[in-house]
Amino acid sequence: MSATLLAMQARADAYTKLRRDIHQHPEIGFQEFRTSDLVAQRLQRWGYTVTRGLGGTGVVGQLKRGAGTRKLGLRADMDALPIQEATGLPHASCHAGLMHACGHDGHTAMLLAAAEHLATSGTFDGTLNLIFQPAEESLGGARKMMEDGLFDRFPCDAIFAMHNMPGFRQGQLLLREGATMASSENILVHIEGKGGHGAMPHLGADPVVAGASIVMALQTIVSRNVPPLQMAVITVGAFQSGVANNVIPQRATLKLSVRSLDRGVRELLRRRIVELVEAQAQSYGVTARVEFLPGYPVLVNTPTETALAREVAVALVGAENVVLQTEPLTGSEDFAYMLEEVPGSYLFIGNGDEASGGHGACMVHNPNYDFEDRNIPVGAAFWVQLSERFLAKGPI
Repeated sequence: MSATLLAMQARADAYTKLRRDIHQHPEIGFQEFRTSDLVAQRLQRWGYTVTRGLGGTGVVGQLKRGAGTRKLGLRADMDALPIQEATGLPHASCHAGLMHACGHDGHTAMLLAAAEHLATSGTFDGTLNLIFQPAEESLGGARKMMEDGLFDRFPCDAIFAMHNMPGFRQGQLLLREGATMASSENILVHIEGKGGHGAMPHLGADPVVAGASIVMALQTIVSRNVPPLQMAVITVGAFQSGVANNVIPQRATLKLSVRSLDRGVRELLRRRIVELVEAQAQSYGVTARVEFLPGYPVLVNTPTETALAREVAVALVGAENVVLQTEPLTGSEDFAYMLEEVPGSYLFIGNGDEASGGHGACMVHNPNYDFEDRNIPVGAAFWVQLSERFLAKGPI
């Protein structure tokens, strides 16, 4: 076992307590006031130069050592979800309807544990930028921080992030080069028809019938327009129209979630959805408008940075506990915005599988989920060793 991991395990109880405190006080996107206060106070105590307010509640802690010119960014997300916790754990959420159901409490604790070690015992030469991001959960906090000048004020030569992953052994590290998480499009289809009496449908133009046809037709885009070896998903998660059984409504709205792992496929999906919706609407005598809401791009890990992360992972936990090229995920992550600006890599740490049982094996975004505290020293040790490797004197 590495000396760094031993050092992190010696501090594990303190950071487990910290993680559970954050878990008890969840805050949703752009409202992480208590959490950002906690983060900023600790970073300042350890000697970091702390900047607050990027992305609203974002925090950046910067630590410079030596004369090195290399600059490294490490990112953790801080926000919770609007979910009612059902774990029954002693450290369960104190706030009704809010819960750390994705492990961002653990991500924050891991990076803080690494931050303390790097400040007090770390050996590196260069600039370390620790980025604590708000509003990852479909709110685009990463993009907001960037719009507020994140990389102009804190330039990075590379950037990394880590997410826990239920379904894999606790502490197992999983990496991937290339497209790793899907783009996410949030799309509304507004259908305008002509309302009327349900007994006289010939006098109206029914947006429900048109919408039903559009729902079915949308599925042919994946099966007939996307290359078979490419991945794409079009899900209609909501169909909203009407309130009475004997009234043809005036309008209907479809809510779509669209995902892909290729930028070209993403553009194909956008184009074909518009073409198909408009053609279907015309065939039913209604009109339709497609509205694209903010989404996330494909998350693409760069080769050099992923290779470095693999080396650090193997050195830390052994090759038997590392997946060098894991399968891509159809979920989405706004760290993708950062990777469009700066080379880097996004990796996963196993939160527990069925064999281990417990709340750690429960999938994220579930009211019975909990972060596996044994991952705090592993994740923190990974951040320490990655930082010391990337910011070492001379070539990596």
